[in-house]
Amino acid sequence: MVMAPSAITITEQYAPLSLKTHASEHLPTETFGSHGARYAKKMIGETLESRVAAIDQDTCEAGDEDAFFVADMGEVYRQHMRWKKNLQRVKPHYAVKCNPDPQVLRLLAGLGTGFDCASKAEIEQVLNMGVDPSRIIYAQPCKTKSYVRYAAKQGVKQMTFDNADELYKTKQLFPDAELFLRILTDDSASLCRLSLKFGASLDSTKNLLELAKQLGLNVVGVAFHVGSGASDPEAFLKAVRDARLVFDQAAEVGYTLRTLDVGGGFVSDTFEEMAGVLTGALDEHFPPQVRVIGEPGRYYVSSAFSIACNVIARRTVNDPELDTTLYMLYLNDGVYGNFSSIMFDHQHPVPRILKSGDRLLYDKNVGEGDKGKTIEYSIWGPTCDGIDCIAESCTFPEVLDVGDWLYFEDMGAYTKCSATRFNGFTDTHDTVYVSSEPGASALLGY
Repeated sequence: MVMAPSAITITEQYAPLSLKTHASEHLPTETFGSHGARYAKKMIGETLESRVAAIDQDTCEAGDEDAFFVADMGEVYRQHMRWKKNLQRVKPHYAVKCNPDPQVLRLLAGLGTGFDCASKAEIEQVLNMGVDPSRIIYAQPCKTKSYVRYAAKQGVKQMTFDNADELYKTKQLFPDAELFLRILTDDSASLCRLSLKFGASLDSTKNLLELAKQLGLNVVGVAFHVGSGASDPEAFLKAVRDARLVFDQAAEVGYTLRTLDVGGGFVSDTFEEMAGVLTGALDEHFPPQVRVIGEPGRYYVSSAFSIACNVIARRTVNDPELDTTLYMLYLNDGVYGNFSSIMFDHQHPVPRILKSGDRLLYDKNVGEGDKGKTIEYSIWGPTCDGIDCIAESCTFPEVLDVGDWLYFEDMGAYTKCSATRFNGFTDTHDTVYVSSEPGASALLGY
């Protein structure tokens, strides 16, 4: 029997894991097939439209018209299946920092992934779901001492390091830890470079291994990260070759390394190409008995989340000399909230019309860059800061006004996890969960 897609509503960003069924139209099972990708957009659109249609801006309570997410757990599930197909040797350890959404973590835990945690809070969140400590890697080369003590107490043994001071710290606080030497990589083609902050150069790796041996510490593997949002597959090729060199150095020192951590950097658009290069490099340089793990983040969640925002104000800008009228739209979310990825993750979210007046227009337009569009807008966040700009220029066929709604796709990576309360605006937004895959629905109990 094929399960139909489903939807639920969680009213808090970190709501309890007991689920409440949300009424939704179930698609015919005979047309559903083995994957729900074809129906995902339909489900997301219906969920967005039903929510905004129920909001009367003239009578609603304060906050009822706040921005909200729709998250398709089926998309997370499909990305996992895609990973397993293309990177069979690499066990994913989801980078919690990217989006610590509790339903995402529950699903990935059910799918058997590991977790890459960078702080006590992230470790604690994963452990509280019942995940075994052996499935967690504390992938933070420079750690807070009290967090190391916490990891030791909880039995989270896998940790990364890239300098001598961290080895002395580990010797003092957690001598039984299973250590990964994180090496420097070329991340010049990534969205967010990490090599400026982390990674041991190949000139220093032999000395670090010798020091670890002298201290009686247990080095079990090598780790690298080619940068968040990497775009050059060759970066993986060079990093794997460098890791092989460090494996050989470790053997000379007296270690038998068992694990290679290839980090993150995977993006959906180039995933197959990246996976092909990485798989070839692994097969060439590392025998099958070497365990390989990875730390994908945005790959899993970016395309799974869409956000809807309300137009709270509009400013009309007339230019008599050019005989033009432009509009500045002010939304109830911005770069200090869920659009922080514009500032530090180099993202360019594309606005689309969800509701104009009484008309629901999901998937009826593609927003920016359409030919024949004549009405120009700039889109701004709600704070008093002038840098709070979501889009400097975009065009729509509609004259939008206060009370209308826009939506943005691909909003699952480095968005709500870094929202602030600047100017007193909320950093907690509702998420409505849908599932376009029966496998995800079964694991989550939808």
